[in-house]
Amino acid sequence: MDLIQLQRKHRDHHVAMLHEGFVDEQFNIVHNLQDESSPYFFIEILTMFFGDSEKLLNNMAQALNQKPMNFKSLDELVHQYKGNCASVGAARIQNVCINFKPFCEAQNLEGCIRCFQELQQEYSLLKNKVQYLIKLQQEIQAAGASITKMK
Repeated sequence: MDLIQLQRKHRDHHVAMLHEGFVDEQFNIVHNLQDESSPYFFIEILTMFFGDSEKLLNNMAQALNQKPMNFKSLDELVHQYKGNCASVGAARIQNVCINFKPFCEAQNLEGCIRCFQELQQEYSLLKNKVQYLIKLQQEIQAAGASITKMK
């Protein structure tokens, strides 16, 4: 695949993620902070986000299995994850976190479990989409080109 096709594929995939609601404008802002002096900034930020996500999801799973259930602790983890998602523009995951909070407040274990399962699913979907975007970015950069800023 030539460089122009790679760049087009990268742009189209990024735009599709926006249109499908996986990410929001904040994702573009983080993406556009990358420049010649820090060409891997975007990849580094997302790598940290996914590492933190794994830890938070594991901590949520542990909190859901505690007896007795500590809904306040779970709510704090969900709130932290919501903030992490907002900072990188992970819109769909952030929305699940917003929907999760009332179940924690109502101490509704079934609702919390459903939201947690939805969080895991949305996390997995976003991670796969972002990994593909990163793969394209790495191929473009390996070819000696830079990544186009998103509007």
